[in-house]
Amino acid sequence: MSQSVLAVTLGDPAGIGPEIVVKAWAALKDSGPAFVVIGDADALAAASRNGRVDVRPVLAPKDAPAVFAEALPVLDTPLAAPVIAGQPSAAAAPYIIRWIELAVGLALAGEVSGIVTAPIEKAGLYSAGFKFPGHTEFIGELTLSTPQDGARGPIMMLTAKDLRVALVTIHEPLARISSLLTIEKIVNAGLVTAQALARDFGIARPRLAVAGLNPHAGEGGALGGEEIAVVGPAVRALRDLGVDASGPKPSDSLFHEEARATYDAVLCLYHDQALIPVKMLDFWGGVNLTLGLPVVRTSPDHGTAFDIAGRGRARADSLIAAIRLAAAIADRRRVAARLSA
Repeated sequence: MSQSVLAVTLGDPAGIGPEIVVKAWAALKDSGPAFVVIGDADALAAASRNGRVDVRPVLAPKDAPAVFAEALPVLDTPLAAPVIAGQPSAAAAPYIIRWIELAVGLALAGEVSGIVTAPIEKAGLYSAGFKFPGHTEFIGELTLSTPQDGARGPIMMLTAKDLRVALVTIHEPLARISSLLTIEKIVNAGLVTAQALARDFGIARPRLAVAGLNPHAGEGGALGGEEIAVVGPAVRALRDLGVDASGPKPSDSLFHEEARATYDAVLCLYHDQALIPVKMLDFWGGVNLTLGLPVVRTSPDHGTAFDIAGRGRARADSLIAAIRLAAAIADRRRVAARLSA
């Protein structure tokens, strides 16, 4: 087992985060990757329905690999009061935010090799001053002052089996998408995605397909002009910058098996255009990945699921896949840094 260690934030402790973290540890304890949980040890212990999981506080992330095979290591940052599964509490909000901040700080300091975030419910965090649509934007803000090579994110990518999709806009109302799309925004998202495919996935010459906004990619302007005015020029600009980009392509014929063989990632223009094909292809095993940051960050591709929290029914497939992907990317970055030193 590698001695590098990931940080896994607990997410909303009233959701399924504690349960899937315990299940992920049970699945990975013998093989790794090793991780340390940032959160409340009592919430983890409560999520162990059979009481057989040894939740063990550690003093630092470096202590986690030595105990990982026999105990679930946690940097215990306790809540002020216990939470009840399925019943989110505003009192937990400052702690949920703090767990994310601690994980990012540890990653920037090199004490963990990457971050995996269990689900949060954003509406419940707003009372504690949270001002971001989600993890992606928050972690982007927390790392904004840290230098990095290449184009800057954060850009959200989702992966499922052989499909990777990156988003130009993320958590925006559909009615606003057209006004938010610019050539510059699409070009930056394309550059971030192409560079991440090379650096984090080891694809020497990434092929990027760019989706259109309108039905039939606008049909020459008959069904909308965004492809002519914005998306097409952005694709040409990406090509001028050396990116193997094609499009704009009609999104209704972009995600079937034969089409997926023609590209390495799709640049999608809005949330559901990207997430629907991912969840259709692999509902349980999709992973959310943040590109264009100086730290590695992944998460499961699902929410807090308060309706089933505490019932032992939550599946950890997506979290396990997120942990494995974070470790693979961190290893690839570590090898690249060593070779370039």
